[in-house]
Amino acid sequence: MSCRRIFVTGAAGYLGSTLLEALAPRLRSGELDVLVASDVRETPAHSRLPGVEYVLHDVRSPGLAPLLTAHSIESVVHLAAIVTPGARSNRELEYAVDVLGTQHVLDACIATGVRQIIVTSSGAAYGYHADNPEWLTEDDPVRGNEAFAYSHHKRLVEEMLAVCRREHPELRQVVLRVGTILGETTRNQITALFDKPRLLAIRGSRSPFVFIWDQDVVGAIEHALRTDAAGIYNVAGDGALSIDEIATRLGKPCVHLPAGLLRAVLAVLHPLRLSRYGPEQVDFLRYRPVLDNRRLKEELGYRPRMTSAEVFDFYCRTHGLGGART
Repeated sequence: MSCRRIFVTGAAGYLGSTLLEALAPRLRSGELDVLVASDVRETPAHSRLPGVEYVLHDVRSPGLAPLLTAHSIESVVHLAAIVTPGARSNRELEYAVDVLGTQHVLDACIATGVRQIIVTSSGAAYGYHADNPEWLTEDDPVRGNEAFAYSHHKRLVEEMLAVCRREHPELRQVVLRVGTILGETTRNQITALFDKPRLLAIRGSRSPFVFIWDQDVVGAIEHALRTDAAGIYNVAGDGALSIDEIATRLGKPCVHLPAGLLRAVLAVLHPLRLSRYGPEQVDFLRYRPVLDNRRLKEELGYRPRMTSAEVFDFYCRTHGLGGART
């Protein structure tokens, strides 16, 4: 690997722990000199990987620079974010982690001379808009909707990163705009939709989804570390699946409702706490951002090992969902 001293934020999370499992063997082989796993949560002793140094740090705190200096870090993989908010989460907390936390990490990288930062952004940064192109490329603007905290925060982070690229070109940035991640143990807000007895769709909309295998996200990060890359890349498997194709694979019915009707129903149910989703979720289903991955393959040089359809079928098989392809 070009960068031999690596620091990972959010290392105790789903993607962080998966990345550590992939990187730890490189310590034993001598490809890596230092691998530091940072998180606000303590990693139990029985879950710790040999050779990995575990540290407690909250990205909401500005005290990261001493840790980077102490380990002479060359590359930071910034994964700390709130992807699936818990019951006690709120917008202020999510902003503090997602946006202010990223600012603290950037500031520490600049102050200590870190060579490369890899940030996991999201296809949600493009936003859910009626005028999104059929396939979004990295040259399309990020317009994350303010109504969706995660989407809006990814937009703010990307705007912050753009300023940093202009003012501090010495810090090489890799920004990965990741599609919907699926894997053997995935559980999140998107997969919760697939667990329901029937799927909801917006009449007149294909509601396409692009999926990426969790091991392919890790593979793209490893590739960026190995090649000392820089750039912005959509990370998704080839192709997309419409909501009807997903329903067929799940062996479940798909109910198509007019957008106005669903919006009105959610506007009534959500304030009564009879639905966790508000009327803004209509646009979330109706205007799915679909990611073109050509730059990932042609410029970064990483080719996902599974297509969107293959990832979804793998997810169905490993979760025991009906209609899975063999």
